[in-house]
Amino acid sequence: MRLLIVSPHPDDETLGAGGTLLKYKKSGAKIFWLNFTDMKEDYGFSSAQVNKRQSVIRKIISGYRVNGFYNFELRPAGLEGYPLRDLIKRTAAVVREVSPEVVILPFKNDIHSDHRIVFEAVYPCMKVFRAPSIKKVLAMEIVSETDFALSRKGFVPNYFVDISGFLERKLRLIKIYGGQTQQHPFPRSLKNLKALAVHRGATAGCKYAEGFSLLKEIA
Repeated sequence: MRLLIVSPHPDDETLGAGGTLLKYKKSGAKIFWLNFTDMKEDYGFSSAQVNKRQSVIRKIISGYRVNGFYNFELRPAGLEGYPLRDLIKRTAAVVREVSPEVVILPFKNDIHSDHRIVFEAVYPCMKVFRAPSIKKVLAMEIVSETDFALSRKGFVPNYFVDISGFLERKLRLIKIYGGQTQQHPFPRSLKNLKALAVHRGATAGCKYAEGFSLLKEIA
């Protein structure tokens, strides 16, 4: 099994699907990670910030034992400044190279514009005649982005992954990102992440779960 996780920013992969990635990896899957934006000095970040972010990414890659990492290093909160056709072209090249069976991407109505643009760049690459390897496409739930979407377009999970044996490792990995988590009631608190896993687990009939929107499945 080859799985491709697509994140608008480093940390989205763990917030939305960390337990699922760990579970797939334990089952023997190969994990590939495509990330769209990152810190660069050209974007106004200090060299210390850039170096720290790169160190964090290396730790996350090691934590999931990622088989392949692709980083477009585009400007954070600035994806609207890039032509969509170029983003689609670059994404399609990664999809062809990875040839994944499962793809996990952001929810199309997330409140952050970067998330919505990443969805628009990735989903056109999922057409069966362009990527015949893909058998399942899932949109993930990212706290403080997916849950802030307009209610009429809100996230309704219809696919669940039991992460009962992997939640604590997911929380340890998100802590590597440092300031991305704060104390409750901050949306990305460890308490809230665990509460969401409990809630999705109750829906799925297990201790902890991650919820997804199933966009396509070929059985």
